[in-house]
Amino acid sequence: MARGLKFCLIISAVFLITVSIVILTLILTIFKPKDPTISVSLPHFNLLSPNITMNMTLPMVITILNPNYGSFKYQNSIGYVAYYDTIVGNIPIESQFVPARSEINVTTNADFMVEKLIQNPKFWSDIVHNGMVFNLTSTTELPGKAIVLKYIKVEAVANCSCDISINITSNTVESNCISRIKFF
Repeated sequence: MARGLKFCLIISAVFLITVSIVILTLILTIFKPKDPTISVSLPHFNLLSPNITMNMTLPMVITILNPNYGSFKYQNSIGYVAYYDTIVGNIPIESQFVPARSEINVTTNADFMVEKLIQNPKFWSDIVHNGMVFNLTSTTELPGKAIVLKYIKVEAVANCSCDISINITSNTVESNCISRIKFF
């Protein structure tokens, strides 16, 4: 009887070690968190319009690609747009659910304070020397929860920093965003 008990314990220990190695391997490879990919576009804008005002609201589309096997639900947040060190706009971002391994488009409006932008002494110099192009930076923090296997919920924050280049003459916007996700 002691021999059967030892055999059962050895088989159980080997099984437990094997399952632990498989779970650890999955966590370090497939389930390892990857940073999201975020891009920004301003589909309809014209800064040379005669209707330009000191404060203007521009429609904006933010594309979020989640490469992870876990979903992410973030809370309402605000992104800030800066020209050098002066905040010249804000972007309200409503809470959304980003499914695992998928992409969503978030439609919002960017509220720009044009007066602050053009009053900056560097603005006109940049416009003249850069061929009607000026650069902005945008920062956003999206607090929320990462959801893995529908039951495991972990507090997380997705941080995004974008360099945005606006060409006034061609009305084009190019953005280069770097995103990071932190878990708590």
